[in-house]
Parts: sequence; C-alpha cells; structure tokens
Amino acid sequence: MKVEQLTCAIGAELTGVRLSDAVHDEGLFAEIRAALFKHRVLFLRNQEIARADHTAFARKFGELEDHPVVGSDPENPGLLQIYKTPESPPERYENAWHSDTTWREVPQFGAVLRCIECPPVGGDTMWANMVLAYERLPQTVKDQIADLRARHSIEFSFGAAMPMEKRLALKERFPDPEHPVVRTHKDTGEKILYVNGFTTHFTNYHTASRVRVGQDHSHGGPELLRYLISQAQIPEYQVRWRWQPNSIAIWDNSATQHYAVMDYPPCHRKMERAGIIGTQPF
Repeated sequence: MKVEQLTCAIGAELTGVRLSDAVHDEGLFAEIRAALFKHRVLFLRNQEIARADHTAFARKFGELEDHPVVGSDPENPGLLQIYKTPESPPERYENAWHSDTTWREVPQFGAVLRCIECPPVGGDTMWANMVLAYERLPQTVKDQIADLRARHSIEFSFGAAMPMEKRLALKERFPDPEHPVVRTHKDTGEKILYVNGFTTHFTNYHTASRVRVGQDHSHGGPELLRYLISQAQIPEYQVRWRWQPNSIAIWDNSATQHYAVMDYPPCHRKMERAGIIGTQPF
C-alpha cells in the first residue's frame, strides 16, 4: 500500500490496495486505520467492492447505523443510499460544512463513502481538518471557549422542510443533544473544534464572566458561534476530492467537517455511505 499526501493539512490517496482485502487482512486494516488518524480522510480509486464487503470493511471500525431521513439498502443495514437525480426535491441538506450526525447524543465516528454514479464534472466533496482549525485559533479565543458547550439539532436542518407534525415527531425522537465546543479525540487525544452546520447555540455562554448586560449575550454568543463555524471555510485547512465511479472516501468524522458541492444539477449523483457509530463527545 502506498500513501500519497494530497495537501499540507489533510487528506491522502491510497494506491496498491483493495478494501475488500482489508476485510480479512488484519495487518492491512491496521495500516489503513493508522493512515486515517494521521491524514483524517483517505481516498481510493477503482474499488469495485460489493455492498456486503463495503459494510464489512466499515464495521471493522465499529457498528453501523441507519439514518432517520435517508434510506438504507434493504439487504445491507447501515449502508445509506444518497441518490440525487434531476427529479429529486429541491431541499439539499448536504451542502453546508458539517460533521455527520452531531444531532445525535453519540455522533458517528466516521464513514466509508463510495461513488456509484457521478456527473462528468462537478459534485466534488471537500473536507476540513478541525484539529488544525482549533490549533490555529488565537489563544484568547481558545481561553474563551474552553468550557463552552453547544446544542446541535436535526429539527432545524433535516426537519425544517417537513410538515410541523413530522418535524416535531423527529425532534421528539432525537432531542437536541449538548456537546463540548472543544472535543477531545478518543484515540489520539487531540483537541478538536466541534461546532458545525447542525449547531444552534451555546448552552452556558450566559455567565458573569462573559455577560454584563443582555446585549452581551444576545450578540456576543451568536457572533462567536458564527466565527467558530466559519473556520471550516479556510482553504488552508481543506482538501477537495473529484469523484469517479468506484472511488471511495474514508474519514474521521470526529476530527473533520465536509461539504458536498451542489454544482451538478440536473445530473445524477449516487453515493452509498456506511456510517460508523462513535462515542459520546468529551
């Protein structure tokens, strides 16, 4: 297996390897896992892999989960079918910087995403290194956010376009969890900036050290949150991947954010993603 780093900040392409082999080769899987923690997101081309092997490989990182809005392959639970066609509804939730499922109490550890069909041009995906984003924050900001916590919501993202009854039922099923603004990586111990497109507000900003009068709270908290969320948009923290059929991306969802570029209608874009259950952020 060869590992070619793609940018100074994030991303590497693997060659000379088949993920279907890693399902049964513990040494090869260990190499891939180590490369993932080093580069945050890994890319492979020409992976003609069966759906069963796709899920079996992802399951070596942990158990898989379904999604309450996006359907899964009926024969392979946990393998989401993210199919966009010219007939798809106009609501597009993936084209914002986010970490998957932070609206869960236990967000995903990561994912293995395979391209089934894509436009000849367009439909790229971008990833940002949120460990680096935290490291490069000014120290004054690090001090300010060290103890902050924030809410994340499925209701105001996936649920927003639903009829009220369905939206409220979705929120009842997935109440808005609270996560630390600065998360610690379970495997590497690194600090991660952990707010994204699913984050709605800080839950403990209104303290005597931050708020003198109401205006400090109503403006200071949202403005700080917008600033933190914007860090994923810095090009120096990013990598951009151009899809081809049978290309695969594997990413550490706790340490990165991603953005699916919506520049391809009216073309088809069909992706299949195995989402890996993680651990509660701390």
